[in-house]
Amino acid sequence: MPVVTTLHTVLQSPSDGQFSVVRRISQLSDRVVVMSQQAKQIVNDVYDVSEDKIAVIHHGIPDVPFVDPNFYKDQYGVEGRKVILTFGLLSPGKGIETMIDALPSIVEHHPEVVYIVLGATHPHVKKDQGESYRLSLQRRARDLGVSEHLIFYNRFVDFKELCEFLGAADIYVTPYLNKEQVVSGTLAYALGSGKATISTPYWYAEEMLADGRGRLVPFKDPAAMAEQVIDLLNNEVARHVMRKRAYTFCRKMIWKEVARRYIGLFDDVKVERARSPRPIFRAKTINEIPRELPQLKLDHIIRLSDNVGILQHAKYIVPDRYHGYCTDDNARALIAVLMAQEMIVNSDVVTNLACTYISFLHHAFNEETGRFRNFMGYDRSWLEEVGSEDSHGRAVWGLGEAVNLVEETDIRDAARIIFEKALPAITTFTSPRTWSFALAGIHAYLVRYSGDTEVRRVREILADRLFDKYRQNASDEWPWIEDRLTYANGKIAQALILSGRCLNRDEMLQAGLRSLNWLIKVQTDPKGHFVPIGNNGWYSRDGVKARFDQQPIEALDMIEACREAYETTNELSWISHAQCCMEWFLGRNDLNAPLYNHKTGGCCDGLNMDGPNRNQGAESTLVCFLSMLHLNRMRSRQISVENQSEKAFMEYEETVAHVN
Repeated sequence: MPVVTTLHTVLQSPSDGQFSVVRRISQLSDRVVVMSQQAKQIVNDVYDVSEDKIAVIHHGIPDVPFVDPNFYKDQYGVEGRKVILTFGLLSPGKGIETMIDALPSIVEHHPEVVYIVLGATHPHVKKDQGESYRLSLQRRARDLGVSEHLIFYNRFVDFKELCEFLGAADIYVTPYLNKEQVVSGTLAYALGSGKATISTPYWYAEEMLADGRGRLVPFKDPAAMAEQVIDLLNNEVARHVMRKRAYTFCRKMIWKEVARRYIGLFDDVKVERARSPRPIFRAKTINEIPRELPQLKLDHIIRLSDNVGILQHAKYIVPDRYHGYCTDDNARALIAVLMAQEMIVNSDVVTNLACTYISFLHHAFNEETGRFRNFMGYDRSWLEEVGSEDSHGRAVWGLGEAVNLVEETDIRDAARIIFEKALPAITTFTSPRTWSFALAGIHAYLVRYSGDTEVRRVREILADRLFDKYRQNASDEWPWIEDRLTYANGKIAQALILSGRCLNRDEMLQAGLRSLNWLIKVQTDPKGHFVPIGNNGWYSRDGVKARFDQQPIEALDMIEACREAYETTNELSWISHAQCCMEWFLGRNDLNAPLYNHKTGGCCDGLNMDGPNRNQGAESTLVCFLSMLHLNRMRSRQISVENQSEKAFMEYEETVAHVN
């Protein structure tokens, strides 16, 4: 079946995921429809879609008569006044404050002016900020002495009423703040209603208001806005000429004309497909398609969480209150829900869980000692005054990731404050695993606050210590920092890789890659599946590897290290290694026993010689969840890299052809 896809918003600087989705949809489509010439150029240049595959069909508009604005004014109590209108869902990006700041000058010349702002607050803005933006605009108008010239209609009007509001307007204004806007339905509706229009020069406005169909003013320039409004109100002839030009130009945009364009496009595509039919189905071997991952589920994480934090353990899938809570798991849970926030429809769930976990970490931090407590009983009493070094390192890791991942300033700052207080103690610790957890958190923190010199100083200290351990102990046969492999081994390799990359220390980077390669080798069975070092004896140099008990945390640490290695080298083998570790959860292990529970989203607590430990506690569930998230991120990056490579190769071929 032929496919035609319409793109409303087109991003010039998409994320990797956005690029991959639009690129793949375009490949599957016979035509891609956009609503402006600028959008066509972006789809061609950024997403590498050929020009002959892109069609421009304007945003549809209603077919309304060309009427005198005075015809509708009495319905809204503004008869005898000059009406300036802006409509649409209200949000800070609409730049309404620019027009309000212009009102005093306008009113001075035309005291009969009234500015109507029509539309409810955008649901996302209202959810996060309430009506704070609208209220700030009202205060601004009062402070400027123009509140009598400003009307807010705080509701979403139906189609008939919208047309009447547009009909009553003498001048339509779009003072938007974002240059990179390739389409605006509100502007299209206003021009189609024959409105004299003044706008800031975002892309769509530049295109639509060309040839005298409207006027452009600079962004955030109230004086220029006032000057143009006054000029149009003073010059009725020029205003009506502009109205007529806009109305005439937009006749090709009314719905029936847009429908005809689409029908014609569909006919063309059908003819083309008949000439060159696509195969209905092409069988693919397993190697040709990505290995499937389970659907991400928060169910068991939510089940284990209460208003204190996440409980450590479970009896099968039932939360076990006897062992209470720990800092380690709350730090991991914080990372998990924030990494998954883009995939969760109900953002309140993410916000509430993140606040709970940060609150736990805040309470866990002992201001007197500068250290985190780790274990808390179900009765909310701390079982220790100072936790382990590792729990402190994991808390710093979780808080650093939160600073990077959270967009809400209040939550981010709550995490940042604890992070900064907890950081000094890290330099007094002796555990290389603690250093590694902290380095992961420091790296994430510096993504957001790259100029923090104190945090960068601590990173260099810890990275040097870790690398010194490697240089003192590693050999060709045993490229490792210690004489024994124990737990969280992948985290150490990850810390060396990311520190070497960020500090431009190639020797450190190569040490991390070498360690990781070796860890993969010693933890891979001859049959090809992942076998983490068992914690029932570990693995000493010149000793025998413990086969059991195998812990889920080891798989996550290896996956995170493989992701860091892939993002550093772009070598696809790292994705394969990460996939192998992920499949350990799904049953590709020594006992062919799945640990992941597809129904609950939980994970068994380990693999013992007699089978899985069927309790589904917090640590195992969180690390399995995080493993899936990291593998998904790796795949998204892989698609983006492949698309960019394909585009570069095509550009190279075009250059060669041109030279020839």
